[in-house]
Amino acid sequence: MRSMKQIRKEERPYEKCKQYGTHSLSDAELLAIMLRTGSPSMNVVEMAERVLEASKVEDSLLGLYHLSREDLMQIDGIGEIKAMQIQCIAEFSKRMAKASAKDQLSFQDPASIARYCMEDLRHCEQEQLLVMMLNTKNRLLGEEVISKGTVNASLISPREIFIRALHYHAVYLILIHNHPSGDPKPSKEDIAVTKRIQESGNLIGIELLDHLIIGDHRYVSFRESGLLF
Repeated sequence: MRSMKQIRKEERPYEKCKQYGTHSLSDAELLAIMLRTGSPSMNVVEMAERVLEASKVEDSLLGLYHLSREDLMQIDGIGEIKAMQIQCIAEFSKRMAKASAKDQLSFQDPASIARYCMEDLRHCEQEQLLVMMLNTKNRLLGEEVISKGTVNASLISPREIFIRALHYHAVYLILIHNHPSGDPKPSKEDIAVTKRIQESGNLIGIELLDHLIIGDHRYVSFRESGLLF
């Protein structure tokens, strides 16, 4: 192990950032600056490299989304505080992406809805069903995760969805859920769930506008695909 003092000054992350800007830093150096300190057995850059190597997917940066606090704390020098810092970095990046997509969000444009939800959902390791509730002017009243786990027609209760919709005085709904496999092709269960919710909404006057399935940088819109009944 080399201490930071043994590394040439111009190669240290803070000095590189100050002289050349953030774009000059490697992934490990960026993470090192946010972690701030190393441990007695390794400097902070080496620690950051260990974190990136622990990622469960091929792209080490995206792997940060999949590392639990327990996973991170298995790395030498990473305690609970540093583990939470790393998780907050990943969450912050997702929120930045969502905030950027929100400016172009249009509920008549499935692609814009997919962009808005993409970073929240494409990294999830289990399926989540999100419901967006809209008013008569197609303005978002609220969004809630209704279910986590397999989106199964026998497990999803339209009653729960419409209780939330009525709470918001919604007149339109949009369903969004993810496929952890990355392939957004609808399954038979997806189609059954959609039909069941759409029929229930028709009975009480709340229209299902669309159901989007989010994959890895891909999506399927039931409305665009002619799958709404």
